[in-house]
Amino acid sequence: MSTSLLALTNKLLGFTEQILEKFEEVKETKEKGDFYKEVKPFADQVREVKDEWEILAKEWIEAENPKYLHVKQIESASEQMELLSVQAFFPETSRTRFINYWQSVRFVLTSLKDLLEKE
Repeated sequence: MSTSLLALTNKLLGFTEQILEKFEEVKETKEKGDFYKEVKPFADQVREVKDEWEILAKEWIEAENPKYLHVKQIESASEQMELLSVQAFFPETSRTRFINYWQSVRFVLTSLKDLLEKE
């Protein structure tokens, strides 16, 4: 299980980079992403990976009981990832809130990745 969880975690980490790049681009150009051509397909792609990741991550946490990572953090990261995958395409998105969510998601993903790589 932990190898597929690690692969999904790495995939989500890749998405966080794409999300940040898109956010910066949209903030600079002030142009919204086209909902049906860009936003929805990207958000759907992220959601598919994120949903599978969330299930495996929760199972792993319940089985391994790591000291500094909890199911609530996985749930929050999952929700925030979904928000970020859409909000990145809109120039009116608050930079502060976006960056806070982004950092929170990155923290959970990198923490999980580090734990999985130590196994």
